[in-house]
Amino acid sequence: MRRPTSPTIRQTTADDDLAERQEQLVRTLYREFKVPLLRNVRQLTGGDQQWAEDVVQETVVRAWRNASRLQREPHSLWAWLMTVARRIVIDDRRQRGHRPQEVVADGFDAEPPPVPDGSEPTLSAMVVLEALRGMAAHHREVLAHVYLCDRSANETAATLGIPAGTVKSRMHYGLRQLRAALEERDEDREGGPG
Repeated sequence: MRRPTSPTIRQTTADDDLAERQEQLVRTLYREFKVPLLRNVRQLTGGDQQWAEDVVQETVVRAWRNASRLQREPHSLWAWLMTVARRIVIDDRRQRGHRPQEVVADGFDAEPPPVPDGSEPTLSAMVVLEALRGMAAHHREVLAHVYLCDRSANETAATLGIPAGTVKSRMHYGLRQLRAALEERDEDREGGPG
């Protein structure tokens, strides 16, 4: 006499078959696609090997989860794997954009990072302003239009009502005077020439 099998035993057997097919799929995916998938994903991650390996692993996990729905032809599998990997990279990039940058502290007694000193640009501007005051007004005017107002030589010429050649000449001699004044100031600060 034969004993009837219970539904739970059949269910376990069906689950075992499914698990075996899924594991076989994962082994096949790793054997056939890991190297080319890793190479392509490494390009997507900008050469970041660790990130690429993580993406490949997550791609294979997703393939394992969807094993029953995947088509088994190599071209279809490859297309599916690359699509999933690309989406994982895109999602990772989006998440990284929203997360604050990670900072690794060397220790609790580490010195805080230096705070940039904002005085250097102010001092430089004061030195340049002083040098500009010492030059001819027509040179200073042209330099102000070109460098401070960010105008071209032609725009400056039109604004000032002078030829563009005159603007270029005044720029040349004005910059020359400015350079000489700054060099003279540096020599005075260092204690004289040479």
